[in-house]
Amino acid sequence: MAKKYAVVIVGGGPAGIFASLELSNAGIDVLLLDKGREIDARSCPIQKGNDHCILCSPCHLVSGFGGAGAFSDGKLTLSTEVGGRLKELIGPDQAKMLVDYIDTIYLNFGARHKVYGIGGEVAELEHQATLAGLRLIPVKLRHLGTERCRQVLKAMQRQLSSKIDIKLRTEVKSIVVENGTVKAIELANGERLSCSYLILAPGREGSEWLTSEAKKLKLSLNSNPIDVGCRIEVPSATMEELTSVLYESKLEFYSKTFDDRVRTFCMCPGGEVIMESTGGSDPVVTVNGVGYAKHRTKNTNFAILVSTSFTEPFHEPIAYGKYLARLTNLISGGVLVQRLGDLMDGRRSTEARLKRSLVEPSLKAATPGDLSFALPYRYLKSIVEMLQAMDKLAPGVASPHTLLYGTEVKFYSSQLKLTPCLETEISNMFAAGDGAGISRGLVQASASGVVAAREILKRIGKK
Repeated sequence: MAKKYAVVIVGGGPAGIFASLELSNAGIDVLLLDKGREIDARSCPIQKGNDHCILCSPCHLVSGFGGAGAFSDGKLTLSTEVGGRLKELIGPDQAKMLVDYIDTIYLNFGARHKVYGIGGEVAELEHQATLAGLRLIPVKLRHLGTERCRQVLKAMQRQLSSKIDIKLRTEVKSIVVENGTVKAIELANGERLSCSYLILAPGREGSEWLTSEAKKLKLSLNSNPIDVGCRIEVPSATMEELTSVLYESKLEFYSKTFDDRVRTFCMCPGGEVIMESTGGSDPVVTVNGVGYAKHRTKNTNFAILVSTSFTEPFHEPIAYGKYLARLTNLISGGVLVQRLGDLMDGRRSTEARLKRSLVEPSLKAATPGDLSFALPYRYLKSIVEMLQAMDKLAPGVASPHTLLYGTEVKFYSSQLKLTPCLETEISNMFAAGDGAGISRGLVQASASGVVAAREILKRIGKK
């Protein structure tokens, strides 16, 4: 007879891990599932020198224990103002206390103590940004680096392994509900696992699956805005005044032509541009960035994303994002790279032009080409206007040699209707993390897992 668990957690990213940590000392049966592999078994062929993405299923960069965060550059954004909508769901005071609590746990597992984004220099940078037509959002931030991030996650797994069950390389097919209450999950191999409580934390990689299950269960959904753009690569010296103080410069801009919200995201000083495969059973190749604490390149990379909200009857943000990424894949076989000067002159980049560039591409597998064949004019125009505004704050950002890689798409699940304790419209079924449309980063994803876990502990009389 199959074991019945008190709590099943779907997804081994930060939301699932922190929910597990919160539940692990309660003396109850907890199961954490993820379709990916152990951290040490997660290895990208591109990073080992392969010249193209082979669409590993699932992609080692986004699936497995630690989630996509395991291969991020490990930025802990210690703010409720950016990184998700937790403040809207649970209130600003509770969200602030949770961020502080999450910070303490990361520190206990080996996070670095240095904090960026504080001190008198921040106010001066805010002033300079305003003069350039940009809004700088200063936030306290710790940087782990990709290598330290993995060490922290491995320490968490070691602690959890003796207290809960962890099943990796295990894919969940569906959710079983009876009379409005969650009862079990069904795995891809047909096995059914019963549970009293379920936490859905599938990450961005599982957002499409979660949306599909929500539709089957007739749950209320609201479409998230779509975040589409490019990964930008410049010499580290160009951004050094900002990154030395802030590490990550969170800049916001409204495009002059379309009045669309444009923002920087995931800045990686001294980092590398990478490919990743995402999208579950129907994967596409997108671009991302990583940054290491010790192994540093001569470049800094960051995303510029354009947020677009659509009107009814549009309800398919993930499908639209995948469509744009697939256009890039069709043209390039993976990821396109283009010099800004070539884009402005209306010509494709070539290997010869890239070799003459002052910026050496860190992603060698990217194909030189023309992004205008893959991205709508509206997005490219807004990205160029953002770079031109940033050039006033950090001269050189809008250099003809600046590299643009496409396409970067952030897949967020449609927003589920949730209570302040993150319970769905199904009794005893909770949602957490990026894949549930709650968070957009490590800290708020981690915090959302804690919110769900604490409510479960309260219901079973353990808190």
